[in-house]
Amino acid sequence: MDDRTRRVLLFDFYGDLLTRKQREVYDLYYQKDLSLGEIAADGGVSRAAVYDLLRRADREMEDYERVLSLVDAHIRRKAAGEAFLSRLDDAAGVIPEHWLDEFRARISQVLTIEM
Repeated sequence: MDDRTRRVLLFDFYGDLLTRKQREVYDLYYQKDLSLGEIAADGGVSRAAVYDLLRRADREMEDYERVLSLVDAHIRRKAAGEAFLSRLDDAAGVIPEHWLDEFRARISQVLTIEM
């Protein structure tokens, strides 16, 4: 998983634990793809201040992840579900197709549940 994807996942799981300002800046930088300079100009602060705020937010969320491991557990569950879905294709002809369709639908539903 690339660094940006990991940060977005960390934000999805732990963003509510950040300060309001950290959440706003993190969202602008990682999800809305604004530059440090754009965020700094909009907020009336320096680029260094924006950078420091992002690094503090990263550290806080990584600390939460070290203790709670919610992102890692999510990644493992998703991988297991995807592996199960791919194995269902091997069961074609052995298990009735309507059961396979139901299994696929249920596993897909579980994989898309967001926190």
